[in-house]
Amino acid sequence: MNTRLRRLVGVSAALTGVLMVLGIYTAATGAGLTCAGRWPLCDGFLGLFPANWSSFIEWFHRLVAMVAGFVILGTTIVAWRGGADRRVRLSLAAATILLPSQIALGALTVTTYQWAVLLAHFGTASIIFTGVALAAAWTYGTDAADAARVRTALTAAGGLLPVLLVLAPHTFVTFGPTVQAAYYLAGLATYAALLTAAVWSAGAGRIDATRRVRYLAVAAAVVVVSLLVAGRLVYGGTLQYVSVGGAATALGLVAAARYCLRDAGGGRGARGVPTDD
Repeated sequence: MNTRLRRLVGVSAALTGVLMVLGIYTAATGAGLTCAGRWPLCDGFLGLFPANWSSFIEWFHRLVAMVAGFVILGTTIVAWRGGADRRVRLSLAAATILLPSQIALGALTVTTYQWAVLLAHFGTASIIFTGVALAAAWTYGTDAADAARVRTALTAAGGLLPVLLVLAPHTFVTFGPTVQAAYYLAGLATYAALLTAAVWSAGAGRIDATRRVRYLAVAAAVVVVSLLVAGRLVYGGTLQYVSVGGAATALGLVAAARYCLRDAGGGRGARGVPTDD
């Protein structure tokens, strides 16, 4: 696999995750509202420079969004021109195609501060993140897929899930902007680790055992990303218990996946990582 492409895909995934966390913090502080009346400008000198800390947060979010968008676009071009694995090309292309709609939704979060818009904005971002995270998993997992690497990914996810339990929205701690950013940072890292475990498990040993690992990892990933999307709507009551229960369920699924991995066997020389090119 091309070293430059690997680096670009890794940077794309990291930047997308950072951008999402920054977006959560921006929304939680209400910083976007400082620019609502003059979008696409803001409230600083000539509308081009931050006037205060809140407008700086909004401007910085826009800057990171612009950089991330161009990096994802450039990575997609490099992947297609370099003849990367078909799955990598398609996942990056899907993420790139969604960028214009994400930009439009980002504008609406400033001019029309409604939870339906915020939810759509985060949901679209989650799909984009899924695309680049899968591309990264396929890119870095092509040359070596073994049980040890899958175990490492599952261990990372299992170590982060207790953080989601402790920081569950409006449950054990005050869900302020900083806590929200930490919650979503841990959640996105967990989600990426689970997607990686699912992808890498395809060639990590016995087919029957690794299939169970893959299904459990995917199920846990679906639970985690659902919690992150629903977390934008949690204020109390039933959804609080859903957040805690969902994190506990995902932790149980990860534990089960690690247990099933014991029966996978195999190693670096195991077959079963097909490529389309």
